[in-house]
Amino acid sequence: METVKVGQFNTLRVNRKVEFGFYLEDGAEGILLPKRFAPNHLNIDDEIEVFVYHDSDNRLIATTQKPKAILGEIAKMKVVSVTKQGAFLDWGLMKDLFVPASKQVSGMRLGGEYLVMLYIDEMTGRVAATEKVENLMSNEELTVKEMESVDLLVYRTSELGYVMIINNKHIGILHGNEVFQQLEIGDKVKGFVKKIRPDNKIDLILGKPGYTKVEDESAKIIRLLNENNGYLPYNDKSDPTDIYAFFGMSKKSFKMTTGNLYKQKKIQFTQTGIQLIEQ
Repeated sequence: METVKVGQFNTLRVNRKVEFGFYLEDGAEGILLPKRFAPNHLNIDDEIEVFVYHDSDNRLIATTQKPKAILGEIAKMKVVSVTKQGAFLDWGLMKDLFVPASKQVSGMRLGGEYLVMLYIDEMTGRVAATEKVENLMSNEELTVKEMESVDLLVYRTSELGYVMIINNKHIGILHGNEVFQQLEIGDKVKGFVKKIRPDNKIDLILGKPGYTKVEDESAKIIRLLNENNGYLPYNDKSDPTDIYAFFGMSKKSFKMTTGNLYKQKKIQFTQTGIQLIEQ
């Protein structure tokens, strides 16, 4: 059988049942799935998806609980205790996640929330976490291209706007003048690659690329017009903040979308807004 992957979800076969739970097949003595985490209908020879990690006695253990992140992922977690050796984070499991002092940026405090990435400690083989996330990202060999949809995580703020982590692999910039929503460190959002510069620096945009977005926004504007007697008091002279508050889109997207609707003869522009054309 395949090697069990620590810090990840595994689909394993139930080998035997004991009073305190079930042992799952791992090619050796088996991995315990405690009774309190096992579904009532579980039987011998069933297959079940479980998360595998080490317990306090350094034994592999399985759980059906869902951690806040798995190996290689980044997430914001809260510090529940601090020692000289490091800090412990609540990652949604019975056993807390350890961040060695050497993997912290400026010292974690009790009750604080921090962005961390999960890795396997080479000495112990256990899942641990590091706050030094940006060092693990690389733009040397990019796995994304311009106009490609990507998963983004807000890493930190900068003079330009926000430093974003792309697909848990790369670093990019989301310029502040193109953000029309509240963003917090640790937020996960959808976006796309706007531009890749010659030095492999990446510019990002929130939302969907190109005319796929226009089509989505077009339907929204038509719906809002229908809900407001065919007229809305917004046009290219409206304040960007007002447009975003009402439509949930940037002024640039609004102008591009209404221009598309005008060409399709679905709306007309007035001195004070946009008017639905009856079909």
